[in-house]
Amino acid sequence: MTSFRQAVGPGELDIPAIRGLGGSLVYFTDSASDLGRVWEIEFEPVAPAPAGPLTRIDHLAQSMSPDEMLTWRLWYLSLFDFEATPTVDVVDPAGIVESVALQDEGRAVRICLNASASGRTQSSRFLEEFFGAGMQHIAFATNDIFAAAGAMRDAGLDLLPIPDNYYDDLEARLGLAPELTGRLRLFGILYDEDERGRYFQLYTGAFQDRFFFEIVQRDGYAGFGAANAPIRLAAQARLARRPTMPRR
Repeated sequence: MTSFRQAVGPGELDIPAIRGLGGSLVYFTDSASDLGRVWEIEFEPVAPAPAGPLTRIDHLAQSMSPDEMLTWRLWYLSLFDFEATPTVDVVDPAGIVESVALQDEGRAVRICLNASASGRTQSSRFLEEFFGAGMQHIAFATNDIFAAAGAMRDAGLDLLPIPDNYYDDLEARLGLAPELTGRLRLFGILYDEDERGRYFQLYTGAFQDRFFFEIVQRDGYAGFGAANAPIRLAAQARLARRPTMPRR
């Protein structure tokens, strides 16, 4: 681990940072100091920010090559007080994606690491576009997924379309009330539940076939909706830009 320093201009904060793998940078802020006010100090709003349904960042998803997965995992676990969830194999239409979540005890910080040996999965295409590991999507938390979905749609944001048969299967598998599945279907919201609670997921379309956002609502649920991942990946694959030449 090596520290990183850069020139600090007028009106800017000296934010401590360390070098991560592949030359990446990890910055640290502190809510008890001016570092916690970096957005207020370094940026001037062009207009008052309206109140919205999003509350905080729920988790980050980072894509990497299979060869880097263990190194990134050990790097995070050795430097931070994180614990790792069991590794899950997620089915992408073009191959298998290996996924593991790293998180602190209080679940304030969650980072999902994803890697695939197939060169045609969404995770691998992201690496090809960005020439290395990086954050592929950010998941924001909300207390009302339906209000968030309505606000996003009213603002003209493209939401990821989910096939209708997903909701038919969901209703049959979990015994959901038709009223609930109807509301989920209306906005393309994915749903899962376990013995602890319920989990709602909503995805935007991909920007430049690369980065996208996720909105989640947790009602006592601790996981990441692994059962929904193949549905989401298949829906994204249908909208992805087709390569002009076949990849080898």
